[in-house]
Amino acid sequence: MPIPKPRYNMHALETLFQQYTGRKPDHIEELLASGSNRKYFRITGGDVVVIGVEGTSIKENQAFIAMSRHFRNKALPVPQVLAQSDDSRFYLQEDLGDVVLFDFIAEGRKTGVFSEKEKEMLRKTLRLLPAFQIKGAEGLDFSVCYPQPEFNARTISWDLNYFKYCFLKATGIEFLEGKLETDFQNLSDVLLRTPSDAFMYRDFQSRNVMIKDGQPYFIDFQGGRRGPLHYDVASFLWQARANFSDELRAELLEEYISALKELREIDADEFQKQLKHFVLFRTLQVLGAYGFRGYFEKKPHFLQSIPFALKNLRQLLHEDMSAYPYLAEILQQLCDLEQFQESVPSQYLVVKVYSFSYKKGIPHDDSGNGGGFVFDCRALHNPGRYAQYAKLTGLDQPVIDFLEEDGEVQPFLEQAYQLVDASVQRYKERGFTSLMVSFGCTGGRHRSVYAAQKMAEHIHRKFGVEVQLIHREQKIQTTFSS
Repeated sequence: MPIPKPRYNMHALETLFQQYTGRKPDHIEELLASGSNRKYFRITGGDVVVIGVEGTSIKENQAFIAMSRHFRNKALPVPQVLAQSDDSRFYLQEDLGDVVLFDFIAEGRKTGVFSEKEKEMLRKTLRLLPAFQIKGAEGLDFSVCYPQPEFNARTISWDLNYFKYCFLKATGIEFLEGKLETDFQNLSDVLLRTPSDAFMYRDFQSRNVMIKDGQPYFIDFQGGRRGPLHYDVASFLWQARANFSDELRAELLEEYISALKELREIDADEFQKQLKHFVLFRTLQVLGAYGFRGYFEKKPHFLQSIPFALKNLRQLLHEDMSAYPYLAEILQQLCDLEQFQESVPSQYLVVKVYSFSYKKGIPHDDSGNGGGFVFDCRALHNPGRYAQYAKLTGLDQPVIDFLEEDGEVQPFLEQAYQLVDASVQRYKERGFTSLMVSFGCTGGRHRSVYAAQKMAEHIHRKFGVEVQLIHREQKIQTTFSS
């Protein structure tokens, strides 16, 4: 019987960290990944914190490393690559923290009303994009790009067929392939009229922008290539789950064009006219990706994103589609399918975190979903046994110091974080609205209060969702807003 392969080669990352810092790591935490095959780890040793990456595609790793170094030389904000293994399968990069732009604008995405703080960060991001596209292309060896060095007729055809075979056919809609291909060819011809002399990020969206010290940093650009400016603008402003209004899109597009004019001459009206074709193309490409990941790879959270993309598509169908009459007809049929009539989820995840006493029973789940995680803190060293802590709680500094210095609570919480993080991520992706996490101890005063407090702060800090913290026996309730 063959021996199963390990999920990742931790020894290789430890060795690379030791080579870079001269010391062994103290702690390695696996981070949640999105749709890629790469695995990410936060590695800590002393006062050094880095991100370790394992990527099974060597050429993709090499593309990222080469482009990161090129962009850094252009003074563009990307994570610095610090070290790499001889075979380029593993590398270390700068840790930019945990704040992703997608989560930074969570309240605006939820309500459709973006605060000035959210809008300013979006403006900063759009103002920065032209520098990547224009300055980033200067002197870049596009031969390192993976899997393709440029945007061309072949890559357009691949993406349109991606939509046709991985999404459209999966819906069961009957269509005349010849007529559809004619409109695909017309769309390709229109897209190729646009100069392709810039760096095209390809997957430029708010999940690929990190916020550090109030400034945007760009990540996951390894799929970039030589291409037109319009594609990235369409990708960002019409990102399926962004929930940008037409007014906000127009404002952000104006910011982008203003920044672009500082780097090259541009006809703004012509740019916006051509942009509409790229929005259509990008929407079809995204639906193809959702179809492949959802229908064929059986990853349901991608199917949850389809209604958001179709919302954009319905808006596009109000535009002039006379250049693609048969495609417009098929897309209208697609939007009218009963399976896609379910509205975009209007509710977002709320996590309730409880501390409680086992003597008084496990907290009741009033959402009707049957409860969630329950962690037993009674195996931890109990400060309540000592007179000086008896009347204090897990919110008081002497008790906090006792628990943290004792050394048992942190490994306990790290394991709890891993379990809960995975569920929070999937609940968000699948549109679930309620998760409950409870920590119990003997009296519901010390260990459970400390652990629940830390878990609530951790979830809110990492995911930006609303967290309702209830210390039941202490009659204390706090809400961390999303």
